[in-house]
Amino acid sequence: MTGGDIINYNEVVKISDAYLLPLVSELYGLEGYEIKPVKAHDGGRNVVYTCEKEGTYAKILRIAFLNDRSREDILGELEYVRYLFEHGGSVSDVVSSLKGNLLEEITHNNHIFFICLFKKAKGKMLVENHYRYREGAPITEYYYNCGKVLGKLHQISKGYTPVHRRYSFYDKYNAEYIEKLIPGSLSLLKEKLVQLCKTLEELDRNRESFGMIHFDYNDGNYSIDFDNGQISVYDFDNSCYCWYMFDLASLWTNGVGWIQFEPDAGKRKKFMDDYFKTALEGYRSETRIEDSMLEKLPLFIQVNLMEGIVDAFEAMRNNGEEPECDEELSYRIKCLEDDIPYMGFFRDIVSCEQPFEYEERNI
Repeated sequence: MTGGDIINYNEVVKISDAYLLPLVSELYGLEGYEIKPVKAHDGGRNVVYTCEKEGTYAKILRIAFLNDRSREDILGELEYVRYLFEHGGSVSDVVSSLKGNLLEEITHNNHIFFICLFKKAKGKMLVENHYRYREGAPITEYYYNCGKVLGKLHQISKGYTPVHRRYSFYDKYNAEYIEKLIPGSLSLLKEKLVQLCKTLEELDRNRESFGMIHFDYNDGNYSIDFDNGQISVYDFDNSCYCWYMFDLASLWTNGVGWIQFEPDAGKRKKFMDDYFKTALEGYRSETRIEDSMLEKLPLFIQVNLMEGIVDAFEAMRNNGEEPECDEELSYRIKCLEDDIPYMGFFRDIVSCEQPFEYEERNI
């Protein structure tokens, strides 16, 4: 793991500019490439750069600096991505260093920085295209393709045997970790999260229902080739062993953005039913999913909410910040504390003016 005192994102950027990037250029043969930083998102765990040079494909450089990932964890992620790519998964492949390694590490001032490089996915993110889909194609093509690409990844995962094994869902989402991470003032939330973990313990974990998944499948983590609609997935930084239904619940939540400003809850429900039916058709064109697991969609939407809550508190801890609940986090917490299904999307709790926001709470 990374060692020494905790350092923050801005400090790593300075170290990268002065020390790491010249070494990385040598390790990966990036001389002559224009290397530019990618703006970090809230809670980001890495420093990321685009590497571009005329006449060759663009690459994405990632520098991990936090101590919440071990060498084995990151190797497990990279080996999984390489396996998906080699077996026909639509993912951004890992680029090996000139030494032939998927992962390199550089030590500076007692800190270990883990370095990896990926091919840049073809196309753009939806947000970069102002959430407009490709001209001349129905938006349902996009919904179907989102499911199809995910189904293919899950089908490949069912045959995956790791060399370096990634962690499992229960290594992180358990009563002990929740007790340590969540502030004591949120006792009802803690109780509900532990209850959720216990409910999951009773579920099947066979090869058809449980395996390596992306664990953060959303339109910020894939690009679309607007010439043909092909989706390329990346950012497997959170990948772990979990139920395939978790990614499918993420796919469901992806759809709410298309209809979240509709004031009529009945129309929102009709849209979401149609959207998910189309996405599921794409998914089932590549792999199977039992109806008995699909019936647990509401449960796994709650698990998605749990992941978002845990991630928010981890980000505050990693940044050395005092825990606080903004409106979005307060909304997630309310859905769990009050057992509100489907993120409250079919109830009056959702305001079409400010969806998924709730009064901030002091903790």
